[in-house]
Amino acid sequence: MDMLKKLFSLEGKVVLITGGAQGIGKVVAEHIAAVGANIVIFDQQEEKAKAAAEAIAQEYQCKAMAIGVDVTKPEKIAAAIKKADAEMGKLDLLFNNAGIVLHKSSLDLTPDEWFKVINVNLNGIFFVAQAFGRYLISHNKQGAIVNTASMSGTIVNFPQQQASYNTSKAGVVQLTKSLAVEWADKGIRVNCISPGYIFTELTSFVRQDWQDIWKELTPFKRMGKPEELAGAVIYLLSDSASFATGTDLIIDGGFTLV
Repeated sequence: MDMLKKLFSLEGKVVLITGGAQGIGKVVAEHIAAVGANIVIFDQQEEKAKAAAEAIAQEYQCKAMAIGVDVTKPEKIAAAIKKADAEMGKLDLLFNNAGIVLHKSSLDLTPDEWFKVINVNLNGIFFVAQAFGRYLISHNKQGAIVNTASMSGTIVNFPQQQASYNTSKAGVVQLTKSLAVEWADKGIRVNCISPGYIFTELTSFVRQDWQDIWKELTPFKRMGKPEELAGAVIYLLSDSASFATGTDLIIDGGFTLV
């Protein structure tokens, strides 16, 4: 058991989580704290993020903080990283998770709607990764980044129409691979997870007939739970994954296999 704890421990690490106010980000943040890390949450929903950080700190007896950040604004990201570093003493790892989805036909999609999805899901992932990479390099630190992509970067979802989301997530997968190669000699590993249909606060409001189709098309005949992603993120952030970079880990209950 001691070896198991050592393999997946994040003890003494400070982990930055974007989109950590709710859903996948919040649940994974809780699990990361449970294996010894201190937590920084970046989220546009500042009050909700602060409540999540306070709850995590109390539950797991760790240090946790939250900052309201728009991940599409590079200057805001840089300022928030500087603030987090000053308060926490350091930053070590990044779970780059913020994202949105829009179910709308590509024929009806407005330019602003397209730009918003691409800006948050792809540009936001890049801007945060870029700022975090710059932080690590300027502090002569090695580190690891896990981006949240999606099985939607591999397949086209049905029955909902979401070309903007699918395109953005395919971009995240390729961005992950590109940064992994660029930053390998700097000691910065970059990987991504690609979840399938996960039941969260956001997906719970999706039409029931769509949810039924998703479950029927998934070999496990159910949607996943956010906590079922936590182990993958912890592995990819931990020293156990020291030879893993550029990996896209699909966690979808077998959806993309059939």
